[in-house]
Amino acid sequence: MSEMQQPASVNAGQVAIGLGALGVAVVLAVGAWQIPSASGYAGVGPDFLPWVMGAAMAVCGGLLLWQALHGGWRDVEPPSGAERGDWRALAWVAGGVVANAALITTIGFVLSCTLCYALAVRGLRLSEGRAAGGARTTVIDAVTGVLISAPVFWVFTKVLAVNLPGISAGGWI
Repeated sequence: MSEMQQPASVNAGQVAIGLGALGVAVVLAVGAWQIPSASGYAGVGPDFLPWVMGAAMAVCGGLLLWQALHGGWRDVEPPSGAERGDWRALAWVAGGVVANAALITTIGFVLSCTLCYALAVRGLRLSEGRAAGGARTTVIDAVTGVLISAPVFWVFTKVLAVNLPGISAGGWI
């Protein structure tokens, strides 16, 4: 009698990630389906790229799920970093993103992105085990945030004619 092979153990986390990727593919497909498909330039409509991305995500999710169910992901390196997540650092980064979303129409693109940058950099420093920084570091982070976000604002609003919320009536900040 031949010995029966034991099925390989299934990693629930890997299965969940594969299913999550397939879920994102479904959301992309639903979004693409709701976009009018009238052909534009070269016969490609505005729904083309969302359909391509949804299909690519479905393929990736399907491959991830297949591998998870057939012995696990291949050639996975052990994770680097700390054993546990740094919730304090995550709170700073998430706070920056939420503040940006909440304040962008109130204080404008440049200032809200500067705030997001300053809070996120503080969180990233904490995640590396470094000091978050004092007043001098905060000022440097704010200046750096302005130096990054102001040119982006100007390129999008003045060159590309994309409307971004500004704080001044003239639209230069």
